[in-house]
Amino acid sequence: MWAVRGQRVDRAFEAVEGVMLAIDHHVERFVIFVFANFACRHITNVSHFGALVAVCESTYSLAVTRRVEAMCRRSTSSKNLQSQELVEFLRSPATYPHRPPEVRPIQTHISWVFVASPLVFKIKKPVNLGFLDFSTLEKRYHFCQRELELNQRLAPEIYLDTIPIYKTASGFSFEASGGAIVEYAVKMKELPRSWFLNELLETNLVGEKEINRVIARLQRFYESETPTPEIQEWGTPEKLKISTDENFTQMEPFVSKTVSPAAFETIRHFTNRFYIANEKLFLERIQEHRIHDCHGDLHLDHIHITPDAVSIFDCIEFNDRFRFIDIANDLAFLAMDFDFEGRSDLGNLLLRNAAREFRDSGMLRVSDFYKCYRAFVRGKVQNIQGVSMKATTPEEHANQAARYFRLALRYAISGSTPFVLVVMGRVATGKTFVARQLGKELDWPVFSSDQIRKTLAGVPVTQRTAEGLRDKVYSEQMTEQTYRRLLERGLSALQSHSGIVLDATFSSRAHRELLRQECEKAHACFQFVELDVDLSQIEHRLKARDQSAGEISDARLEDLKKLSAAYEPPIELMENLIKVSANASVSETVKAVLFELAERRIR
Repeated sequence: MWAVRGQRVDRAFEAVEGVMLAIDHHVERFVIFVFANFACRHITNVSHFGALVAVCESTYSLAVTRRVEAMCRRSTSSKNLQSQELVEFLRSPATYPHRPPEVRPIQTHISWVFVASPLVFKIKKPVNLGFLDFSTLEKRYHFCQRELELNQRLAPEIYLDTIPIYKTASGFSFEASGGAIVEYAVKMKELPRSWFLNELLETNLVGEKEINRVIARLQRFYESETPTPEIQEWGTPEKLKISTDENFTQMEPFVSKTVSPAAFETIRHFTNRFYIANEKLFLERIQEHRIHDCHGDLHLDHIHITPDAVSIFDCIEFNDRFRFIDIANDLAFLAMDFDFEGRSDLGNLLLRNAAREFRDSGMLRVSDFYKCYRAFVRGKVQNIQGVSMKATTPEEHANQAARYFRLALRYAISGSTPFVLVVMGRVATGKTFVARQLGKELDWPVFSSDQIRKTLAGVPVTQRTAEGLRDKVYSEQMTEQTYRRLLERGLSALQSHSGIVLDATFSSRAHRELLRQECEKAHACFQFVELDVDLSQIEHRLKARDQSAGEISDARLEDLKKLSAAYEPPIELMENLIKVSANASVSETVKAVLFELAERRIR
């Protein structure tokens, strides 16, 4: 079996060789994965190709890597050279009959855009990324035509024509002159700057009025569409899983690079469990005709608002299943974009008002699921751009990808409501280490009661409080002051963060009740995570503190009995409590916490 598959891999190299030119050779596993994707599609035309990936990474690992790297190094091949020459041709103002004063090129991982005022020209790169295939001239022409037709639904005044580009002995030209057609470009009207939604957001000019104008334009668009049975079936979990499974497979090579193993597994767990737990909800969405031929790429950069018009452009043309989606999925992209830019207020406003105007109460029940999906896709795109666009900085794409994956994780474990995550438990259960790692995974600030207590008392944080001061530092009055300051600082941080992590024992029921009351006032959700550790392990950790120079907590083995007696088990918390064993490593404990939080989101 493996030998046969190996032969198939060999036969597929010729079919994919040119496509691989666009992939940077230094990320070997990603290149192997992309090759396997192309090879599998070329030979078997199926979307699940784990076995072929295994062939490439085991039986063919070294050989495949060397051959694919060799492909990528062929930067002087005739095809690649032609692409470079074509880009240079389109960069030149002299190329265009209307002689623009300058040409501004914009590169993405799948296209080149040339802004030659007052017109814009866009060509597609000869790439095959599995979920899109522009690898031949015929396919690029087809998708240029599709881009023109589909975008005329929401921006008819912008999309003008598909035009051929010729090549003769003297070079490229927009005029035939006996030359052969070597490329096609979508010709568009340039939109005036400063009116794109992302630009308006930067200048704080987006409010409910602008949000409602976008909603009204989309409502007319959705209502003009009549979903067919073919379109509606893409709302089923089985069809949706094609895209989400593809995303997870494609991102496996980036685990531990731009997304942590714990985050990756939690997002995948949340996604797959959501399908199972909400199958009825997905079917209701289909029955309510919420699945349409939508835009598919609805983010801030693709919306243009002037006092006179709302234009929404650059929809998905390269893969119908990315457009045949729930309108909640379409809107979730834009809401996620607002969240990413630190404007969750606008993202939540968009979804609330859309649900009201569309008379769609179910929209808010699936919006966080779709926002999680959208954030993960954006992380994937940043990773692809980081290895395929040599003109940009890979580190910048990696950083952006990591931000998107952290956002996806937040949707999976806490949704879109401000969230207070409390890591509590008895002494020496590892609260501080777990809280810090959770803060890192979620990009949330962490507030420690030990640090606040010592700061209030004027004691250096990593210095053990002098014995003569301990009665004062750990008095009821100081403890009350510490917890109030902890909540004050934490809830204040919610104004600029979607969530916070509190690291404190919370041994008193009164302090837990205080947190509940304060969260209610702040309209924030909260969840306690109680860490549980075997007594022998607690004793071992307390003994080790005597040899630890950077220990913040003052508690030692001799304090264990007194502290244990003062600990009031949080039996009153019920649904707001998760109990997790912390006997294993910090990473395993954090993963267990994230999984439990995701499960709570699904129930």
